[in-house]
Amino acid sequence: MISVALARDLREAGLRWHPVPGDRFTIDGDEFGDEVFTISEMTIEAHDYSGTTVLGFNGTTEWALDSVEADDSLWLPREDQMRTLLGPSFRSLTRVGDGFTVAARDGDHTDADAENAYGKALLAYITASLSLDEPTPSP
Repeated sequence: MISVALARDLREAGLRWHPVPGDRFTIDGDEFGDEVFTISEMTIEAHDYSGTTVLGFNGTTEWALDSVEADDSLWLPREDQMRTLLGPSFRSLTRVGDGFTVAARDGDHTDADAENAYGKALLAYITASLSLDEPTPSP
């Protein structure tokens, strides 16, 4: 699973989340520790209210939590989701020693965990895309 720190970096770089069933997330704050939740129509559903996405916890008796705004949670994208977001920039995923390398148009991104390697490649892709949007200083 992608690290929380890398997921935060992706969010801060501009990655936006539109929750769908199967998505993993954590509530961004210390009170829930390392709890990871998965959106499922049976237990956690995404609801849109006046332009705000709210994640509703259905039938969770162990939590004193009915819902949380998606903005207060942190998406932990899966490998397949990051590969899709990389689009044509993605070249390959290979096992290298005890880790993995994602080859992308901008270079190689290596980590012990495949999802973190994808996350690093996606972060580089987003950062490079944003730098293309910056105005060029005039001479």
